[in-house]
Amino acid sequence: MDLLKSIEQEQLRTDLPTLEIGDYVKVNLKVVEGTRERVQVFEGTIIAMKGSGITETFTVRRLSYGVGVEKVLPVHSPKITKVEVVRKGKVRRAKLFYLRKRIGKAARIKEKIKSK
Repeated sequence: MDLLKSIEQEQLRTDLPTLEIGDYVKVNLKVVEGTRERVQVFEGTIIAMKGSGITETFTVRRLSYGVGVEKVLPVHSPKITKVEVVRKGKVRRAKLFYLRKRIGKAARIKEKIKSK
């Protein structure tokens, strides 16, 4: 069991910022198309976080042409090149699944104001 934990520790990423539910993020993903590889940006709100260690995932939701699109991304995935927190959200829930029913201004999340 210790061998498994030591291998898992090597795979964990430490270069990512601390992600919280309600944050508006830009996630840079490596996309392979045939022989070429490019970076695609997926921008949206984190509505859920789940798991721990190597199995930790977060769900990012955005509206694309009026249709809600969600991606469940592993935090420690090598496909993620960079995660940039655009804006911190002020929320009082662990999961924001209620945002799925809302569109436009109703789906807004207040911004967390940094205290000095």
